[in-house]
Amino acid sequence: MSTHHAIPVTSRTLVRRAALVVGAVFVLVGILGFIPGVTTHYESMTFAEHHSEAKLLGVFQVSVLHNIVHLLFGVAGLALARAATTARAFLIGGGAVYLVLWIYGLIVDQDSAANFVPLNSADNWLHFVLGIGMIALGVLLTRRSPAER
Repeated sequence: MSTHHAIPVTSRTLVRRAALVVGAVFVLVGILGFIPGVTTHYESMTFAEHHSEAKLLGVFQVSVLHNIVHLLFGVAGLALARAATTARAFLIGGGAVYLVLWIYGLIVDQDSAANFVPLNSADNWLHFVLGIGMIALGVLLTRRSPAER
C-alpha cells in the first residue's frame, strides 16, 4: 500500500467530471462564437483587436482569437480530465489564469491596442466568476476528509 497522500477515489471521479464539464463548456462557447445569430454583429468580427463588435449572446465581446482561445482551453480541459491530478491542475491553474485575465481586463483601456483579445465589462466579470469557480472546484473536490488525513 502506498504511503503518499492520494486524492480519494470519489474525489478523483468528481474532479475529473468537473474538469470534463468545464472543458466541454469552453469548447461549446468557442464553437458558438463562430455562429452568426448566436454571436451578434458577426460581420464585424475581427481576428484580434478591440474593434471587434461581435458579441456572443449579444453580451460578451469576441473575436476570432478569443473564440480560438476558448476552443483550445476547452480541449486542454477535456484532455486533462483523464486523471484526477491533471484535472485538479487544470481547474486551479485555469482559474488562476482567469483571475489574472480579470485583473488585466479591469486595468486595460478597452479602446487601446492592449485590449487585443478583446474584453468588455461582461467578459471581465465572467472571468472573475470563472476564476473563483474553477479554483473552488479544484480545491473543494479534492479535499480529504478528516478520516482520510
